[in-house]
Amino acid sequence: MTQFYIEEQKILLSVDCIIFGFEQNKLKVLIGKRKMDPGRGEWSLYGGFVRNDESIEDAANRTLFELTGMRNMYMRQVGAFGSVNRDPGERVVSVAYYALINVADYNEKLQAEHAVEWVDIAEVPQMFSDHNEMICKARQLMQQKIKTEPISFQLLPSLFTLTQLQRLYEAVNGEEVDKRNFRKRIKDMDFIEKTELIDKQSSKRGAYLYRFNKKMYNEEKNFKL
Repeated sequence: MTQFYIEEQKILLSVDCIIFGFEQNKLKVLIGKRKMDPGRGEWSLYGGFVRNDESIEDAANRTLFELTGMRNMYMRQVGAFGSVNRDPGERVVSVAYYALINVADYNEKLQAEHAVEWVDIAEVPQMFSDHNEMICKARQLMQQKIKTEPISFQLLPSLFTLTQLQRLYEAVNGEEVDKRNFRKRIKDMDFIEKTELIDKQSSKRGAYLYRFNKKMYNEEKNFKL
């Protein structure tokens, strides 16, 4: 602590993490019951306070790792939330981040340990403070991003069908897409590779499995630049 700014009011800084997953053709978000006052027992996002020795992004990465056990997750900042009375405990400004993971990769033991659960985005309950607003804004940003970047593959298994990919786009955007037009656009993307493998679980006839070629995508992106 220094002698500088001693006349100024101190404000707490926190991070809140909106973790999206895709399961059973539904976009889902990971939430749990708040374990501290104020708001104990209310539905809440998972978050924490920024420590003196870390940046805001480091705090978000630490928080995500504590909750999921995963590193190097896809994560983007949503924005700062700083209404004066947003937290009835203290004056707290929170910076929200959203992250994308494959639900199947999330350790069930950690999920039980933190008492969090996947909730359909259309059925999110009333939550603590402005957490509903955070989720809403995060989804809006994801809807914009999915149009220009292949973020959908963060939510899918390494091998997927075109139907799964279409259902994901529909879940993120909250509306149906035309199957024919969608598949036509996908076939124009060289970085989505068709394999010789067949998925026989989702349909009796079976469907070809596809995969995302990250190297080819990066080469195409750099070429366009």
